[in-house]
Amino acid sequence: MVPYIDVMLVLLVIFMITAPLLAQGVKVDLPQAASEPIEPKQKEPLIVTVNAQGVYFLNVGDNPMNGIDNETLVKRVATVLRRQPETPVLVRGDKNVNYGKVVTAMTLLQKAGAPSVGLLTEAPEMEAQK
Repeated sequence: MVPYIDVMLVLLVIFMITAPLLAQGVKVDLPQAASEPIEPKQKEPLIVTVNAQGVYFLNVGDNPMNGIDNETLVKRVATVLRRQPETPVLVRGDKNVNYGKVVTAMTLLQKAGAPSVGLLTEAPEMEAQK
C-alpha cells in the first residue's frame, strides 16, 4: 500500500508541473454544444470576417465592405471596446481560408483588448436518411 502512495504523489507533482505548460495559446471561448444563436438582448457584436483570400473586414467603420489591414483592425476594435467594453467579438472565417489567417485575426483582437473571441459557424445541414 505504501509504494502506491509514493507513486501517486510523484504523479501529482508531475501533473502540477506540466499542466501550466500545456495551457498556452490564444484564449478562445468555444461552445460546448452545437452552436446556439446570439440572444437578441445582447449588444450587436463586432464581427471580423476573413474571406477566402485572407482579407479582413470589420462590420463597423466608414465602409464595412472594404478590406482593412492589421493595424486598422486593431485600432478600430480597440476604439469600440474602449467605448463599450461589454461588446461581444466574433470571427467569421471562410471555410477555405488558411487557418493561420483566422488565428492571426484572433491574436489581433486580443491585442486590441477583446477579453474573449467567439467563432461564427453555420448550423450543419441534416443529411437525408438513406
